[in-house]
Amino acid sequence: MNVVFVEPNFPRNQREFPRALKAVGATVFAVGETPWEWLDEELQSWIDHYYQVGSVTDVDQLSAAVSHFQSLAWIDALEATIESHTLPAATVRERHGIPGTSVHTTYLCRDKPAMKDALRRAGVPTAASTGASTVEEIREFVAANGYPIIIKPRDGAGAAGTHKISNDTELNAVLDTLGGTASVAVEEFIEGHEGFYDTISVDGDIKLDFACHYYPGVLEAMRTRWISPQYISTNRIGEGGLYAELRDLGERVNHALGIETSATHMEYFVSPKGLRFSEIGARPPGVGCWDLYAAGNDMDIFRAWADAIVHHQVWHVPSRQYAAGIIALRPDRDGVITHIDGLDDVYRRYGSLLIDQHLPVGQGTQPIEAGYMANAWMRLRHRDFDTLRDVLDDIGRTVQVRAS
Repeated sequence: MNVVFVEPNFPRNQREFPRALKAVGATVFAVGETPWEWLDEELQSWIDHYYQVGSVTDVDQLSAAVSHFQSLAWIDALEATIESHTLPAATVRERHGIPGTSVHTTYLCRDKPAMKDALRRAGVPTAASTGASTVEEIREFVAANGYPIIIKPRDGAGAAGTHKISNDTELNAVLDTLGGTASVAVEEFIEGHEGFYDTISVDGDIKLDFACHYYPGVLEAMRTRWISPQYISTNRIGEGGLYAELRDLGERVNHALGIETSATHMEYFVSPKGLRFSEIGARPPGVGCWDLYAAGNDMDIFRAWADAIVHHQVWHVPSRQYAAGIIALRPDRDGVITHIDGLDDVYRRYGSLLIDQHLPVGQGTQPIEAGYMANAWMRLRHRDFDTLRDVLDDIGRTVQVRAS
């Protein structure tokens, strides 16, 4: 099978996708922004044909690359795993007659108001929401639904550009930053526990699934320096209760949006009103989450994805042996990280649970809103979810990242 993969070099874990495609027998055609000679030998060994473009999100440039590849061989699939790459890839896919996730489905997975409208029509429980292109439309939504609300980009990922607004003063401040005619998603704020549900589907059926929990929710985590936020992948997904509801919700969402053969990343809330859908992307989760699934389930999840794309089968069976989680360790201020306190105590208590870590002493800090892996972090696993959560909490209290 001949597969075009979009951007194999950045971010770092993108290389795992061509590796896995090659491992399951695909001929890998890659298009990226990095010159071929700058790719390391290992990555080059997994790529059979390469085409450099200035921007992989430019539809015409991506189309030119695919035209070149189609002059060499029949192309069976075109895959993109980064949020901002998915819609250009879908557009080029349809332009060139390549099977895969449609432009319509990709658009619904990118545009949050359209996504929620489609899911409400299908009976999926979700927050009240609208798309707004004027200040008047935003104020009309507030008048109809009250505070608090969320304003965020229509096609954003994670918490980037997201604002929680609780009163008129806060709304006016945000509107000043947006300008007079911003096109945004406006939503009812749902109070409750936040997590995510990730799948690999084949021909519309979910073949692999995983569930994670945020502590605290993303919006708070990305705004508060002193918090050492974490998310944990559970190994209890087969226990029923919430997870049975979550699996049913995931099936309904995928069906309503037309997900066929793809990875998905769905955010959810457990609110006083029950389980509520938040949003979905037709792509894997970010921030190294698949690494946690691999460590917690004794499997190569990238190869499972590649089997789905190439063979339309998934043979891997998750062990569900471990909960696995990451804790972000924020520097106490912006500047350069000079030292990290408390590591010896953590290694002594929890060294056997450590999967990997990133402790960038001597490097400049990144803004806390840049995410869980922007500065220092540690990833660990344990057979008991609650024990792992206690361990991560203790690490957050013990480890102090100092900057100057």
